[in-house]
Amino acid sequence: MPTVASIHIAPGRRLPTKSVDQVEAQGGAGLVGDRYHGSRHRHVTIQSAPDLADASHDWGQPIDPGQTRRNITITDGPLPTRPGDPIRIGDVHLEVVRIAAPCRIMDDCVGEGAMRALHNRGGVVARLLTSGTIRVGDAVDLAPEPLAEHLRISPPIAASRPGPRLP
Repeated sequence: MPTVASIHIAPGRRLPTKSVDQVEAQGGAGLVGDRYHGSRHRHVTIQSAPDLADASHDWGQPIDPGQTRRNITITDGPLPTRPGDPIRIGDVHLEVVRIAAPCRIMDDCVGEGAMRALHNRGGVVARLLTSGTIRVGDAVDLAPEPLAEHLRISPPIAASRPGPRLP
């Protein structure tokens, strides 16, 4: 079973990430101390170490997990990528929102070509459905049973999007 290899948070946009041993996850809000805390859907970004190793190999030099600006790096994958797919880290339940595409900041901060090397290896963006502490070494279940609706802090993705306007 995969485990949490590292955790990184950044207090603001374009500010360096900080490696931490644990972080408080607030369901419906995000990781305490991270730039996306309080956002509607972008609570946590998750990447896998094997994808990062493949990107490093293609790029020709190591890419540190903190340089990708992803919050959580897990020891193994593959990560689920369909919106609504469940993930559990320790006792914290999450659901995939979308694939996390690497942005131009990779070339600016890591080095020319890093963004391309991370293409299709950027991990996923997930929403926190429950609260708890996420620690380095926590077990990661990439195919848990979906969380019962009455236990969610965050509503399902489909329910949080505005529907079509009625005439």
